[in-house]
Order: sequence, then structure tokens, then C-alpha cells
Amino acid sequence: KQWYQRRVAITAGGTECFTTSTDGQVLWWDIRKMAEPTETLILDLAKGDKPTLGGISLEYESTMPTKFMVGTEQGVVLSCNRKAKTPADRIVANFSGHYGPVYALQRNPFFPKNFLTVGDWTARIWSEDLRESSIMWTKFHRSYLTDGCWSPARPAVFFTSRMDGCLDVWDYMFKQNDPTLSLQVCDEALNCLRIQDSGSLLACGSHSGNVTLLELSESLSQQQRNEKASVTQIFERETKREKILESRYRELKLKERAKSQQEERPAEDDGEDASELVDEADKNFWFTVEQEKIGIEKKEKAAEQ
Repeated sequence: KQWYQRRVAITAGGTECFTTSTDGQVLWWDIRKMAEPTETLILDLAKGDKPTLGGISLEYESTMPTKFMVGTEQGVVLSCNRKAKTPADRIVANFSGHYGPVYALQRNPFFPKNFLTVGDWTARIWSEDLRESSIMWTKFHRSYLTDGCWSPARPAVFFTSRMDGCLDVWDYMFKQNDPTLSLQVCDEALNCLRIQDSGSLLACGSHSGNVTLLELSESLSQQQRNEKASVTQIFERETKREKILESRYRELKLKERAKSQQEERPAEDDGEDASELVDEADKNFWFTVEQEKIGIEKKEKAAEQ
């Protein structure tokens, strides 16, 4: 028997949920009739009928009831639209940046266009307007990251857990290159994080099944003055910077392609000139042969006379 890892999300209606699994499918269920799924989506970027990506995490925002996101074990995040005209168009966009499974995926509660992903040794912040690259990311940690979540109270704060039992608190209003606080919660892997709706309590689940409940200080659970406007500026600035870098990269790629094409053209021209020389030499050879034959025939006729 083959076992798959699964994730579940509840939709806004209250009677429906959807799940994903490493078997490469997203299934919708009516909780009043769980015998079989009501809809199925195959996780395949080639839009075929066989799954090529395995689902690991889900993201659903009730304010956008037709949209959802899937984090895969291949490090790709899929942005999907359930109400697309055709099944093949349900996968709207994909975001690639992680080197391993995407264990956590969540939109910022204050800026739904921006979302957090956790996978491999980094946490990354993305913008839906930029698919080629994340706009911000943490440093590469020595230990694998296992989970992450935004603070529901402060737009600049998020949390990540690690395999070495550490909890990292990131506050982008304070600093962006390093965690504001790193806390050794236990001596084993932390596998999951869940935060209270008010943002003042954080639960950390360990590998052996222990749960540690942490109370956050007011500086981490109460929004600062002008914080939302400052975070807006940070996200817009970083998105603009990445767009400029991406356009510059495309420009360099186009220049390299044009240069390589120019270098290939002389070689092609040389090939054409060589073939013309061969044809001309061939004609000259046979012309010489014909002249020799005519000369021999004249000599034979003269000898007969």
C-alpha cells in the first residue's frame, strides 16, 4: 500500500472542503456526502491527464473564494482558479524558487497579494505580480525549515520553525537580514506552528508530539504606528526592484542570443561560398575533360587523313 501526505482546507460555505496530496491531485468534498469527491484537479503544468507534481500545502483566502494556492513537493507553488472556463486553465500561474517541498504557504492577512512560503533552508515572500522570483527571502539556515506563518496582528511579522528545535521571529520593521528573535523551544524538530487569531499566543508542535504554547510580547502582537503604510512601501519597493532586475536579465539574454546568431551567420555564409567554389571547380574540371576529348578526336582525324 502506498501512503501519501495530505492537507485539508475549509471553504467559506462551511459544508465544503478541499484536499491535496503527494499523489498529485486536489479534491473537493461535500462534508454531507464524503463517499466520493465532487471535483478533481490534476497537478500538471503540462495540462495533461497525469499528475507531475505532488501537493504538500494549501492556501485558501475566504475573501477570494474561487482562488487557492498549492505548494508542491517539487518546490513549485501553483496559483489556481477553481472557476476557470476549462479544467486545463485552472492552474493560472506557477512560482518556482525552493529546492525542496513547500511545507508552508500563506497569504499576508493585510496584503493578500503577497504570500509567504517556507521550504528547504529559506522562507520567501512573493508578489502575485512577479512570477519569476520572490521579492524577499531569509538567509540560508544551517537547519531545514519546517513551517511558517504570518502574525494576524502585525503585517511585518512572521514566524518560522526549524529542524533543530528553534523558533525564529522575523520583524521587517526592525531588521530584514536576520531574525529579530531566535528561541530554542526544544531539543528536537519543530514540525508545525499555529498562532492565535489575536496574535498574542503561538503554539509550536514538536516531532514527538509535544506542544509548547508561547505568549508573545506586546511589541510583537500589537501593530505599530504607520506599520501598514511602511510595509506597503517595502513590498512595493522590493517588487519594483525585482521587476527591474528581471527586465535587465531578459535584455541581456536577448543580446546574447542576437550575438550568437550573428556569429553563426558568417559560418553559414562560409559554407555557401565553399559550396559555390566546389560547383565552379566541378564545372572547370568537366570543361577541361571535354576540351581534352575534342583535342584527341581532332588528332585522330588528322592521322587518318
